[in-house]
Amino acid sequence: MRENRDAIRNPSLMRLRGLMRKEIWQIVRDPSSIAIAFVMPLLLLLIHGYGVSLDAKHVPVALVVDRPSSLTASFTSGFDQSEYFSPRRFDSIAQAEDALVRREVDALVWLRGNFEELVRTGKTAPVGVFVNGVDANNARLISGYIEGVWSRWLERYAEQRGVGLTRPINLQERIWFNPGMRSRDYLVPGIIAVIMTLIGALLTSLLVAREWERGTMEALLVTPVRIREILMGKLIPYFALGMGGMIFSVAMGVWLFQVPLRGSLLVLLGTSALFLLTALGMGLLISTVARNQFVAGQTAIIATFLPAFILSGFIFDIASMPAPIRTLTYVLPARYYVSILQTVFLAGDVPSVILWNTAALALMALFFLLAVRLRTHKRLD
Repeated sequence: MRENRDAIRNPSLMRLRGLMRKEIWQIVRDPSSIAIAFVMPLLLLLIHGYGVSLDAKHVPVALVVDRPSSLTASFTSGFDQSEYFSPRRFDSIAQAEDALVRREVDALVWLRGNFEELVRTGKTAPVGVFVNGVDANNARLISGYIEGVWSRWLERYAEQRGVGLTRPINLQERIWFNPGMRSRDYLVPGIIAVIMTLIGALLTSLLVAREWERGTMEALLVTPVRIREILMGKLIPYFALGMGGMIFSVAMGVWLFQVPLRGSLLVLLGTSALFLLTALGMGLLISTVARNQFVAGQTAIIATFLPAFILSGFIFDIASMPAPIRTLTYVLPARYYVSILQTVFLAGDVPSVILWNTAALALMALFFLLAVRLRTHKRLD
């Protein structure tokens, strides 16, 4: 009774409740909204968590030893003991090169016939290394791993002879934030940003367009309901649905894929809410302009999903991009959200990173929501 009296005193609140109830029932009756918010994150996380990896492990490598000996065996054993290689031995260099051409192996290591003689006499013993360079990033990783095997063998060989291995520099390596160098720890926070972009943009890009296609928008415009009430009535239910999808994605990342969450959950929720408001605003703006579900959906994918996937730093390093493309990334909300997610998950609460990116998201959310408000009118044109 008290709620009814409050609603009577405040007709705007009553209309807002009615609009929100209408959208909630629409969500319940339309399984596509539930699929976008929960099924799509599940599929994308499973695909990128299990199917996509930037790690080079169990690389098939061809080993060719012209004259086998105990010395060459000690060298090639480094490949057998490494998790990064799956060595295959060939009798001749011609056979190994043929396997490399047929893509049966990704690299070739060749110890020539005079290898042991040159090593024992203290001379330089060349080791032939051929790497498939079609995938440049993978080729660099393989080359580095092979150099690592060679370096460790030199240390063992020098230790067995009782001599020190002279090196001008002693490299003491320490990897911060992702010591296991698991690409999954890097990819999962990024895919959450892509998921949030899709949830926010796709859910709302279809809203107003669907109302225009079904003819219900005209009926809504002749009622006493105000524009801000229409927009809030659409935003609030889908904001709650989007946050539910975000929490589901984070839970999968932490518990299923074992990605560490070193930062504050409150910071994660707050920044995610800002980004979701930005994505919802972008989707509503697209929907308001398009007035057609197919066009609105395609526009949302092209204008939000593809830039978030390619230009946000999710997979491709922004610093490595050409200067004009780097400049373009500053207008993409996903760039700032990816930076926040990777920091909160892997490094913790770093104020210098989080505050700057949060401020950028807040400005973008304000811009898109104001643009939607200015673009939406209670008339048919």
